[in-house]
Amino acid sequence: MTTFSPYIRKPTSVRQVMLTVLIALVPGIAVYAWQIGAGILVNLAIASLTAIAAEAVVLKLRGRPVLPAIGDLSAVLTAWLIALCFPTIAPWWITMIAVLIAIIVVKHLYGGLGQNPFNPAMVAYCSMIVAFPSLMSQWPPAGGLDFQTQLDLILGGARNIDAITGATALDALRTGLRSGETTVGSILQQSAFGALGGRGWEWLGLGYLVGGILLLSRRVITWHMPVAFLVTLATIATLFWLVNPAKFASPLFHLASGGAMLAAFFIVTDPVTGATTPRGKLIFAAGVALLAYLIRTFGAFPEGIAFAVLLMNLCVPIIDMKSQPAVFGHKGGRQP
Repeated sequence: MTTFSPYIRKPTSVRQVMLTVLIALVPGIAVYAWQIGAGILVNLAIASLTAIAAEAVVLKLRGRPVLPAIGDLSAVLTAWLIALCFPTIAPWWITMIAVLIAIIVVKHLYGGLGQNPFNPAMVAYCSMIVAFPSLMSQWPPAGGLDFQTQLDLILGGARNIDAITGATALDALRTGLRSGETTVGSILQQSAFGALGGRGWEWLGLGYLVGGILLLSRRVITWHMPVAFLVTLATIATLFWLVNPAKFASPLFHLASGGAMLAAFFIVTDPVTGATTPRGKLIFAAGVALLAYLIRTFGAFPEGIAFAVLLMNLCVPIIDMKSQPAVFGHKGGRQP
């Protein structure tokens, strides 16, 4: 059958987009609960309820309709991303404070959905890791704690740090190299590491990859940012690894550890705070990957994605301005 333009696309609401992203996160959440611990489900519930309550209160104070805004699920998506970035056993009050910062300060003080220049979940994460570095570094080893223990810790149980936590793969690598261990290979023999990256986190990355493919297939996101992020991260990691494999981890390690896959498909692709032009998306995501690698490898924090995203958020206006495609009918680039 032959079809002719113009084509009319079915309208897509904010709620439909947010619901699709939430569904795409489910494979990653399932793997998270399986490998790291079911405490993540409690954190997701705490974060979601806090986000909905905060959204409702602020909208009421602003004199805006409450139910339509809550129904668009944008606050719930922000809450889920925050919970997924936090340790499984993070105390309930840290999760609540982080969500309140994201919804009230980062989102609504700038005017609400679509007006915020910074990624709310990443601001919340950076605020908490700077304010409470010890609590935000308490990650249980994969399969190391049962659900009841995790629940007790989340709700305020006594926290014996040495007994309940283990270093993440990124933190173990950074600490090992800085403490004088000779090679990456010797450090990778520790229990925090699996076949490719962090033990358990390899499967988690696969879960996020499955969700990312769903988003691409439904055209909720385009290929530009995920591909630019992953290719840049792999390229810069490969260069350092080839120069000195004893001191720098392989590109597979960086792709399979930490929040690389979550960032590639669910964080850098934020349509509000990221670049909007096709070329700008490539530049933005590549910049996030480059900064994240440098912070991971040489900075004070083992995971640098959140800080990298916020730094690149600052650059979005100039990136979009300089990457505008040529106006149709004109040659030689942008027109004044």
